[in-house]
Order: sequence, then C-alpha cells, then structure tokens
Amino acid sequence: MRNALATVGHMVIAVTIAAVVSVISLAAIARVQWPAFPSSNQLHALTTVGQVGCMLGLLFAGWLWRRGRRTSDVRNTWLAQLTALVFVSAFSVVTLGMPLGATKLYLFGISVDQQFRTEYLTRLTDSASLHDMTYLGLPTFYPPSWFWLGGRVAALTHTTGWEICKPWSITSITIAIAVALVLWWRMIRFEYAVMVTIATAAVTLAYSSPEPYSAIITVLLPPVLILTWSGLRSGVRSGGWAAVIGAGVFLGVAATSYTLLFLYSAFTVTLMAATLAASRWKQGSRAALDPLARLAVIAVIALAIALTTWLPFLLRAMRDPVSNTGSASHYLPADGAELTFPMLQFTLLGALCMLGTLWLVIRARSSVRAGGLAMAVLAVYLWSLLSMLATLARTTLLSFRLQPTLTVLLATAGVFGFVELTAVLVARGRRSGREQAWGRGVLPVAASIGLVAAIAFSQDIPDVLRPDLTIASPEIDAAIARATGKPRDQTVVLTADYSFLSYYPYYGFQGLTSHYANPLAQFDKRAAAIKNWSNFKAADAFVHSLDTLPWAPPTVFLMRHGGSAGASASGLGSSYTLRLADDVYPNQPNVRRYTVEMNAAMFADPRFSVTKIGPFVLAIRKP
Repeated sequence: MRNALATVGHMVIAVTIAAVVSVISLAAIARVQWPAFPSSNQLHALTTVGQVGCMLGLLFAGWLWRRGRRTSDVRNTWLAQLTALVFVSAFSVVTLGMPLGATKLYLFGISVDQQFRTEYLTRLTDSASLHDMTYLGLPTFYPPSWFWLGGRVAALTHTTGWEICKPWSITSITIAIAVALVLWWRMIRFEYAVMVTIATAAVTLAYSSPEPYSAIITVLLPPVLILTWSGLRSGVRSGGWAAVIGAGVFLGVAATSYTLLFLYSAFTVTLMAATLAASRWKQGSRAALDPLARLAVIAVIALAIALTTWLPFLLRAMRDPVSNTGSASHYLPADGAELTFPMLQFTLLGALCMLGTLWLVIRARSSVRAGGLAMAVLAVYLWSLLSMLATLARTTLLSFRLQPTLTVLLATAGVFGFVELTAVLVARGRRSGREQAWGRGVLPVAASIGLVAAIAFSQDIPDVLRPDLTIASPEIDAAIARATGKPRDQTVVLTADYSFLSYYPYYGFQGLTSHYANPLAQFDKRAAAIKNWSNFKAADAFVHSLDTLPWAPPTVFLMRHGGSAGASASGLGSSYTLRLADDVYPNQPNVRRYTVEMNAAMFADPRFSVTKIGPFVLAIRKP
C-alpha cells in the first residue's frame, strides 16, 4: 500500500510538472510570429534543436541518477527524477507545439474527423453538463472525459472551444507521457525507464497524436498491461492487489475516453486471466480461479467508473428508439483487411520492432515484462482476425486503429531487447577476460546508437504531422444572433458545413455521418425527413413538417446555392443545397455523399429571412 501511495504521489508531481512545462512553453512559442510550417523549414529546424536538447537533458538526468546511487545521495536521485520529468515533457511540447507555432489550430485544423472533435470541445466549453456534441436534448454517446476536461480548462481560461483544442491536446499528451515515465521508473531501473519512455513517446507522437484522447491511452498501455499481468499472475496469498486495482481504474478511465482502446484493453486483460487460469488448472481449482477472481475485481472497478458517463445514455436507450447503432464500426479500409507487421518494415522503427519481436519470443516465459507485452501483442492480432470475421455480420472491430498501439508495444519490447543485448555483450567480454575493452567499447557504442536513432526518428515526426488548416466565418454567427435573439445553445442549425458547429456551440439537426452520430438521434430518420423536404414547393407544407417533427426542429438553415437554372427575384437562386452523407458499408469508401436540393420558394415567405453571406445562404425562421 505504501508503494502504491508513493506512486500516486509521484504521478501528481509528474502531472504538475508536465502542465507547467506545457503552459510556459506554448506561451513562449505563441509570442513569436512564426512562418507557416509548410512554407518554411524554420519551425522544423527549431523542433529538431529542441528535441536534441531534450535528449541531452535526459542523458544528464541519467548521469545524475547513477551519481546519486553511487554516493547514496537522495538529493541527486530526486533531482534526476525531476530533471527527467521536465525534459520528457519538453520533448512532447516541442515536437507538437513548435511545428504548430504559426497557427491556433491543432493537427489537421478543423477538417475531416478533427471537425467533430472540435465541435465536441466547443459544446463542453459552453456547458459543463454532459450533452451530445450535435443533438439537442440527448445524453452523450461519444466518450466525453477528455473533451469535458478540455472544455473546463477553456471555460476557466475564458478561451473558445476551438482555440483550446491545440494547447489542451498537447498538454494532455504531455501529461500522459510524464505519468508513463513515473510508472516505468516504479517498475524498472531509472535509466531504462527514461529510455523506454522517450521511445514510446516518440512513436505515440508520430502516429497517435491526431487523436489526443487516443494518444494518452496508447502511451500508458505498455506499463499498465505489464503491471496488470504481474497482478493477475500473483499467487492467492502473494499480493499484487495494488496492480489489480490500478488496472481497474485504468480500464474505467479508458471507457470514458476511447471506446475502442477500452475494449481492446479489456480483451487483453481477459485473455491474460484466461491464459493464466488454463495454465494453472493442474495445480488445483483455487489456483486456476484466482486470476479470474482478480479479473472480476478489475471488471467491477472499471464498470463503476465507466457508468459515470455511460449510465445516462444506457438509461435513455432503454426507453427511447435507437438507430444506426453499429454504424460507428462500418469502416473497412485496406489496412483493416490484412494483418500488420511493423517489424518487417525496412526502417529504423521497423528494426526496433524486429528486435522487440525477437526479445518477446525469447523472454516471454521468463520475464514478466516480456510476458505482459507478448500477451498484448497477441491480443492485437487476435482482435484483427476477429474484426475480419466480423465483416460476415456486416460490421468490423476497427482493428486498423490499433496499428499505433501495436507499434508502441513492439517499440517498447525493442528497447528492452536492446538493453538486454547490450548487457549480454558486456557479460561475454567479462567472461572472456576482455573486461576493460568491452567496458570501454560496448556501452559507449550502444549509447551512441540509441541516441542517434532517437534523434533520427524524432526529427521526422513533424513531417508526419504536417497540418491542414481551415478558417471560420464569424459573420454568419453574428447574423444568427441578430435574427434569433437567442443564446447559441438554444438554437438548432441544419447545415452540411459542420465546421461551423466546431467554432460555435449551436446544436445541429443532423450530424456529419452516421458513424459519429448518437444512436438515440435516429440519424437515418432525420436524413429521410431532410430528403422529403426537397419535394415541397411552398412554405406551408414545409413549416407544417417542421412543427410535427419528433425532434427539436431546426430554426436556422445554413446552405449553399443550388445548381438549378434560373434565379429568384432576390438574386439568391432557385434552389439551395445541402451535401449530406450516407453509410454504404461494406463498400470502401464507406460513405456516399449526396446532395439535397431545397426549393428556394419555401423560404421566400414572411416566416423566414434569407441572407447571402459569401458562398452561403442563411435562412432563419423568425420567432
């Protein structure tokens, strides 16, 4: 218990340091007028300098630790830990924050999936209550914890939701990396903890950072799953309950953050418990059932935490109709139709993953670390095969999204393999009587290889994360406010330009696609209603349809000019269009775009005001 409390205390310190480093660094970066990353190499150059500086700082932390251990100086060991936390946090911030220094937007701006993520942040900045990101009056379906925390940060700092996306994304990932370092140094030697943390941080930043709420889970998976494996394999009376409780807390938090990684983690932990139970069956029923009992404790803790966000949706779903419940899994790209083998890629990362694979094969039975990571890697491949089989049921398990997780797991194993290989070479030199030569040769060479490889991989991360930026239209927001006289969170907007909802906390009548829509919203029936409006010729039938909808009707229509010939007397055109989306899984792409044309005559009525703003037509139903 004392060890668990010490770990929690170290985590609190890590969170504080990571947050302070992030805030100070991002504020400093924002004070300079930088050139855009795609048009200048300056930001990339400064990112590389920052990364190299951070790695040298981590080397210094390792030196401090070794000096403190030799002299039994507790002050040096504490200083080493604090130094490592500062520089591992700074590495995360400089890798993400410096390339984005010229913009207020996060990776990929407000486009594609980043659109609905920013919309969610905007919604939970406007209100601390857990609401669906788009639909009025519905409980949240998409896991809200990361968005809720970001929204509270935005509200406390008087920042808009879309502006908080970049600093909160970078800060939350940085905090997770710092916490991972604490978990590692509580399990293994400090020097090894620093090495494995910086390696997994670099891989996570390269491949998971566009989904920050995924990245914070991914970087923590290796240490947590190793701890879970250790806790599950402990004997009936040998303890390990702190690890079991920690696993339950982690799974519960994952359930409120990212559904897929929660399900994968739960699948992995279940696979671990089942494997241990089967291997102990010959020892007696009590020994075999102990891992399953520990699994049950993990499940109870995880369920209790998960229900803090999932319970309102589940209660509502028990009494209200739902639709498109499986739509979120209706996506099968080429990567989801085959198994991924990062260790076979002819790259620096591929070589590290190959070393990790070999280490797992050799050490899985004799090492707790290797055993836990081997089970996690096996679970990824089993999940992928199950996902392919699930296509027979016209769904998938979205296994392609576990590719970053697999790479992080194998990279973690690769670091341990590199460390043990170095130790073996040194030991052979000592046995052969060449201790001095090996001592002066192997360790410096190994350290140099590790440092150069880390720098080489890290400096390429900004190119992987080259952003795609868009802008918003405050003129439309102002026009809506003047016409309705209502707060944004009391207005429902029908639009196909969903980035507008990312900047301003209006509710939407229809979501981007059914894949991200709340099943309680009945996406398909709303789509049918919108399509039916295209058949109306005049306002009376249209208004009657709006007033008889089973959902809160839209009062604002943000559309574009139609392609029909002719024009109305107002010069606004004879039709207005909405470009909507339909789920066509198992086809790839899994979304079909189609256009709905609304007769302009429906809005040429005293009950509506129509305004042209740039490429948009803004029609507002008068109170």
